Amino acid sequence: MPPRTVYLDHNATTPLHPEVKKTITEAMEYYGNASSLHGFGRKTRELIEQARANVASFINAEPEEVIFVGSGSEANNTVLNVVACDRRDCQSCHSCGRARSEVITTSVEHPCVLNTAACLKERGNVVHFLAVDSDGLIKNDQLLANLCEKTALVSVMMANNETGTLQDIAASSLAAHQVGALFHTDAVQAVGKVPVDVKKLGVDFLSFSAHKIYGPKGIGALYVKKGTPFCPFIRGGHQEFGRRAGTENTLGIFAFSRALDMRRAEMDSEAIRLKTMRETLRQGLISTIPDIRFNGHPEDTLPGTLNVSFMGAEGEAILLYLDLEGIAVSTGSACASGSLDPSHVLLAMGLSLEWAHGSIRISLGRETTDSDIHFVLEKFQPVIEKIRRMSTTYKRRP
Repeated sequence: MPPRTVYLDHNATTPLHPEVKKTITEAMEYYGNASSLHGFGRKTRELIEQARANVASFINAEPEEVIFVGSGSEANNTVLNVVACDRRDCQSCHSCGRARSEVITTSVEHPCVLNTAACLKERGNVVHFLAVDSDGLIKNDQLLANLCEKTALVSVMMANNETGTLQDIAASSLAAHQVGALFHTDAVQAVGKVPVDVKKLGVDFLSFSAHKIYGPKGIGALYVKKGTPFCPFIRGGHQEFGRRAGTENTLGIFAFSRALDMRRAEMDSEAIRLKTMRETLRQGLISTIPDIRFNGHPEDTLPGTLNVSFMGAEGEAILLYLDLEGIAVSTGSACASGSLDPSHVLLAMGLSLEWAHGSIRISLGRETTDSDIHFVLEKFQPVIEKIRRMSTTYKRRP
């Protein structure tokens, strides 16, 4: 292991907050099954409902509108399952009788949405994938053109996991509702980093997760607006108001709630600090390395995300050489990192294959320091120079 390490991959996952670690340890004492009627079970149920109310209040929802799930991916799949239901006798399904069966999403969604939407398409649903502009914002004229009386669901992510670009969710949800469609947003990268208010956004569904905000992996939540049609994705027991079967992950739920407590205390000041460090990093890269470009919206973006492409340098090579220096970054979505294909997000934004292959995502977090940023800048330029010297195609511009 290098003598110094700097973790700059917070969009992939975050370290546990010290207060969350304490909560997990304390929560181990509450091992009763929340469905049991004895005292052990009743105490666990009481604590789960307290946590649910706390999680709900963070996004300005009602407690009964929040379902605890295993991950953001499960939450997203659950929402798309509402469209997948083809039981004609289902009283809760928005596409009952197949009157509404079309889905609208975007070309820059997380793989769990894109792959599930592709599955729906294979099963006979019409799916529209909206294009984005060079900043990663959806093209509203395309959204309006595809909305119709057959639209069952519109799903647009709030913050892109690769570029940090923030979409205008309130405007998109309003447009969807004008034709009677339901609206979902994947807010996994947004909740806890920027203010999220489900009432202001006007959404029917919203997905979020603990491990992006210094909580544990294996626990997420799905907001379902009261009165919204819903079909369970996981069936079995009566847990989560009959909407998600399975004995509750009590350790995860308590830790999720505590992580959001800490976000209340730290998010605003942290956002200011991260923006400052991100700009220091951006300017440092500009001044020391030629032939680079930054990807994503310059203003409507997450405070700690910076996506940058280097001409003449492969992203995987950059990642590995930086790792040898003790610096952890990403080439894009962690869920797609097993593939050598260029980022689907960057290609959708109009980048060439060469620029897309040379991209790196740097995502800062609560433990990132000014000293870390200076250390990264010190190491970055020699790494890019080394990779470019090995390239048979790169020629430095005069």
